[in-house]
Amino acid sequence: MSKNITKRAEDYSKWYNELVVKADLAENSGVRGCMVIKPYGYAIWEKMQAELDKKFKETGHQNAYFPLFIPKSYFSKEASHVDGFAKECAVVTHYRLRTAADGKTIEVDPDAKLEEELIVRPTSETIIWDTYRKWIESYRDLPILINQWANVVRWEMRTRLFLRTSEFLWQEGHTAHATQSEAVQEAELMLNIYSDFAENFMAMPVVRGVKSENERFAGAIETYCIEALMQDGKALQAGTSHFLGQNFAKAFDVKFTSQEGKQEYVWATSWGVSTRLMGALVMTHSDDNGLVLPPNLAPIQVVIIPIHKTDEQLEEIKAAVKIITDQFKKLNISFKYDDRTTFKPGWKFNEYELKGVPVRIAVGPKDLENGTFEVARRDTLTKEVVAKDQLVGHVQDLLEEIQNSLFQKALDYRDAHITEVNSFEEFKEVLEGKAGFVSAHWDGTVETEEKIKDLTKATIRCIPLDQVLEDGVCVLTGQPSKGRVLFAKSY
Repeated sequence: MSKNITKRAEDYSKWYNELVVKADLAENSGVRGCMVIKPYGYAIWEKMQAELDKKFKETGHQNAYFPLFIPKSYFSKEASHVDGFAKECAVVTHYRLRTAADGKTIEVDPDAKLEEELIVRPTSETIIWDTYRKWIESYRDLPILINQWANVVRWEMRTRLFLRTSEFLWQEGHTAHATQSEAVQEAELMLNIYSDFAENFMAMPVVRGVKSENERFAGAIETYCIEALMQDGKALQAGTSHFLGQNFAKAFDVKFTSQEGKQEYVWATSWGVSTRLMGALVMTHSDDNGLVLPPNLAPIQVVIIPIHKTDEQLEEIKAAVKIITDQFKKLNISFKYDDRTTFKPGWKFNEYELKGVPVRIAVGPKDLENGTFEVARRDTLTKEVVAKDQLVGHVQDLLEEIQNSLFQKALDYRDAHITEVNSFEEFKEVLEGKAGFVSAHWDGTVETEEKIKDLTKATIRCIPLDQVLEDGVCVLTGQPSKGRVLFAKSY
């Protein structure tokens, strides 16, 4: 099996696109900007989804589903929200097609125009808060802790598989609370859940922070975020959690009667991650040989490949492997025994290396004689011979070691690419040379942030939650600053 993948150092963007396709994760569809997620890619997404869903339910959230279509009038009720999404909205104007006069061409039936145009959801705050108005009367109805797994449409001009597509999959949580403090706690809780998932399952270190006013979600009072750093030194926003204040409650007149008998507006949050995490996973760990997947999210954690010449040898290997795989099942280690005779072992080695399977076991007649198995790990491309009676325990430990090693490697890279600068010349030099996060003082104004973006294409990725307050001066304007923020070029 030939990989023929462009090297990262030659063209990182091309490497990424080729890898996503060649590793069977996804491909472009017949609809511009949309993708087909293939079974192997969807299996990874399902593992992400299952773990996140478990975490949501453990913290009291329930799943529901809301309509794909949103009346256009709903968007006009929250001005900053519509401004934030107006350029990306797909609009449904008619509900029927007809055959044209030539008897062949299909056209829109002009008599089937909708009374009110519908927006294909780019996000669901408006339709959900219209619904919550019917659900909430008293403080006894609060909090409402709802999540939905759905698809959304944002009509992107420049698309890239997983990272930016016109349609994508995600989860979006929408909660309603009686007090401001409860809503803020909820937004922070979800940020911590995202952070925990990114680091302990994706093996991807993240910086936890808040967005600048310019980068906040449309309609939010505060946007919390996790920011990751890819191997090309660009940042990627991996998840966001928004404190919405009472903006949507006021827009949709969602009030409740408090314990004191007063009518008050509800406090809100929303939060979400998407299939963009798939792109982050690929770019955080993979190499020039293909995918590198952390064991906690790999659809296949261990692949076992028999090496044989005769059918008798294959049967002997199969019997020996069954003893091993029965133990894997008890330990919830996912495996695949690939005994296909239509492909040679070398082809299979290449295939599973490309697909990022963390551990590969090879076994042939001589291994059976010696009571050993050959074990290879994908992350380091190293091999070792392990005694049969030690194999299962060794693989179990190895999977944990690979998970931890991938996180540490990514953390070392991330930490080595956070650079403090004190002048705008240093700022530009780091961005163009070293790349990564640039830690710099900023005067806190939207105007300065936009000027820096115009000059360098770098944006404020976040104001870290662990920001150390220190007096300084803005790298661009020289105006006073109370702490450093992280800038970077981003996806």
